[in-house]
Amino acid sequence: MLAIERKNEILSILQREKSVLVADLSHKYKVTEETIRRDLDKLEREGFVKKTYGGAVLNENTNVDLPFRIRERTNKAEKQAIARLVEDLIHDGESIMLDSSSTSVVIAKNLRYFKNLTVITNSVEIMMELSDCKGIRLICTGGVMRESALSLGGKRAEEALRHYHADKAVLSCKGLDMDGGITDSNEFEADLKEVMRSCAKQVIWAVDSSKLGRTSFVKIGNLRRGDTVVTEKPLDDPWQSYLEEHGLRLVTGQM
Repeated sequence: MLAIERKNEILSILQREKSVLVADLSHKYKVTEETIRRDLDKLEREGFVKKTYGGAVLNENTNVDLPFRIRERTNKAEKQAIARLVEDLIHDGESIMLDSSSTSVVIAKNLRYFKNLTVITNSVEIMMELSDCKGIRLICTGGVMRESALSLGGKRAEEALRHYHADKAVLSCKGLDMDGGITDSNEFEADLKEVMRSCAKQVIWAVDSSKLGRTSFVKIGNLRRGDTVVTEKPLDDPWQSYLEEHGLRLVTGQM
């Protein structure tokens, strides 16, 4: 295994388990503990982890944005459940905007067999996923490439989005809090999501339940009356009451 592959796998483990031990990783990958320490040193310099005695913990600072290839491996079952629910909310003949989140990529996979759908996105991964679908008209925002997220953004992307009026915007976020609102870890992504929601008649927030009650670095805005929140399992009463009181639709799975 290449060092970069091992480092990415370690980061994926940290995403799931929040902490790792040097001895365990040394045994798992059949390399020396010194090699694992060097991997953790690099991850710490990149801002993803904090080293501890004998191991490391995930850096959960609100402005840390993990690479797309790491995010796509986490909460897979939850994202697939959300994607199935969102699919039922979309209909042939509609135009939709999809952001560059890993959740939106899973949603895009469920749209491949629509017969007449327009998809507007800043996600390189979604463009690749839907590029061979005859029933989908695919529109790219253009803009500046952000390699770690496989997304396009910047002023040109925002200007391109403002030329369209979509039926629906399907968006995700890093945090959704009753007081803190909708937040993300990166201004580049947050700005695009705010533009997308302003260009759509209806906004669908596709958010796995681990994001609820969390606040990240950049505020996108607050939930608005008429928005739909889609998550993979039923929510506790405080959230159900909050959404009902604010005129928001809730769609949940049964995980």
